[in-house]
Amino acid sequence: MAEGDQKIEDLLNLALDATQEERRRSDDLDEEYEGENKLWEVVVRFGGTLAGSALPGWEVVELSGGYAIVTLPQNEIRALAALPQVEYVEMPKRLYFSTDAGRIASCVPAGQGLWSARGQRGQAEAEGRYEERLPTPTRSRSVGGQGVLVALIDSGLDYFHADFRNEDGSTRIAAMWDQTGTSRGMAPEGFLMGTEYTREEINAALAAGSRAAGEAIVPERDVSGHGTQVLGIAAGNGRSSGGRYRGMAPESELVVVKLGTPRENGFPRTTELMQALEYVMRKAEEFGLPVAVNISIGNVYGSHRGSSLLESYINRMADRGRSVIVVGTGNEGNTGGHTSGRLTAGEPQQVEFLINDFETTMNIQLWKDYADEVEIVVAHPDGRRIGPLGREAGTARYHLGTVDLLVYYGEPGPYQGRQEIYLDFIPTETYLDSGDWAILLTPVRVVTGEYQLWMADARARGDGTRFLQPTADATMTIPSTASDVISVGAYDARSNSYAAFSGRGWPRESFAPKPDLVAPGVDITTTAAGGGYVSVSGTSFAAPFVTGAAALLMQWGITDGNDPYLYGEKVRAYLRRGAKQLPGFARYPNNQVGYGALCVRDSLPM
Repeated sequence: MAEGDQKIEDLLNLALDATQEERRRSDDLDEEYEGENKLWEVVVRFGGTLAGSALPGWEVVELSGGYAIVTLPQNEIRALAALPQVEYVEMPKRLYFSTDAGRIASCVPAGQGLWSARGQRGQAEAEGRYEERLPTPTRSRSVGGQGVLVALIDSGLDYFHADFRNEDGSTRIAAMWDQTGTSRGMAPEGFLMGTEYTREEINAALAAGSRAAGEAIVPERDVSGHGTQVLGIAAGNGRSSGGRYRGMAPESELVVVKLGTPRENGFPRTTELMQALEYVMRKAEEFGLPVAVNISIGNVYGSHRGSSLLESYINRMADRGRSVIVVGTGNEGNTGGHTSGRLTAGEPQQVEFLINDFETTMNIQLWKDYADEVEIVVAHPDGRRIGPLGREAGTARYHLGTVDLLVYYGEPGPYQGRQEIYLDFIPTETYLDSGDWAILLTPVRVVTGEYQLWMADARARGDGTRFLQPTADATMTIPSTASDVISVGAYDARSNSYAAFSGRGWPRESFAPKPDLVAPGVDITTTAAGGGYVSVSGTSFAAPFVTGAAALLMQWGITDGNDPYLYGEKVRAYLRRGAKQLPGFARYPNNQVGYGALCVRDSLPM
């Protein structure tokens, strides 16, 4: 392996080794831009500066903390990696929206007078548990997120919806960046894509007399509706429902980023997310306000141990300014896309998986301790086998049935000490051979013996394609696995029970405890793009309950002067302490519900 290749992520090395036709037929490898120039976008970690070393034609967007997004020709990626100041290079990953009457369940009274004695008494009476020993508030003031920004990084927002407008009809949005926008060609300062809209421009659109006339001024739309649904929970003010479907922080100001979708499949990628987060933090500093950031998207590629450049960058951002970053854990808990095991010397193991009919592509990541040595054989449903797979450097190619198999044996890197073995199943015709497949693992040398396998996100594979003996542990999506974010799973507030789809963390014995807590995520009524309301389920909609709760805590602490340091890890600690324990769990924290269910009322030191 060349020196530069050691600074390139395994998946990117495989993509560079693959032919253009193999990339086209692969789900994870086909990430280059269209066109004759074959421009690729990559994530870079570096020291110093890249500006003076960029070759003609490179586009460099430098982010905070020594990270950058670089767009350059495919054949110059290894030249980029060979630069002495470049430490590591990764390819973008697709991100998936995690979709599949939470305010009261989260201990937020209907009157929002959370910190007044009257408000707490009213909530206690409503729950049938009124006591005279109610805590004395530092200040008798209703909170709704005043003086705090709530930031949405998602599919956009229906900014016409009344729940995101003030009583006089003006917008609550302080700034909005549509990464897909091209109408003005006015990207935010320091960025190279999309269009930024100011409060004044959005108000002009709202005053234009009709939606069509307004969209001629600010042509941003939430086509999927996902972002509008998420922000309604975090910060909608309920104007369309007379306050009935008010969100958690209805009086906060808003910053919105509509993630770019430059690929035909319509999914945003990690490079857009990183730039969106940078933009949000810069805006919070510009406005001089604390910010609660909601991220309800993720993917499953990686070791799930917080070591990717995306995760390490988000950790840097979580330490920047007066901020809180909240991420949903994804809906992979019961999809059968993960399995695991432990090898014992002299005892081969077989991992069986089903490829359903009409599957056009599929991949599996196997992650193990680098000290362990394992022989791998792949078995076709008709009984034919290939292997043991060679462990030569670079990409190995095999053929089985009507399937081409690309295999890449990774090596440890500066930020990743485990070994990845990546298997990409590509049909030679239209579909993969369906049926029961198997991976046979024969231990050669066992030190820990522990291994993990992940398929692609459930939204990238057909129904039924799954491991036959799945493991629900370690099914949180990335970046909810980043150590410094508040990771939020889902529970059903009606039955007071864990939602089976909610992504789980590692077993307590093997890795850091995650998630931090859960919030309502089943049959939640929230704002709909185009007006009105809709019922939704998923961890996408659990996370904004916590984002809004963080805004309430930061108002109480920072805006109202009770605790100027109530942000970051302090907010997480308070939310963990106030979480309600759910029935059916013997110990806390655990890898399903963390410290328990969100309870804002009990999360302050009063």
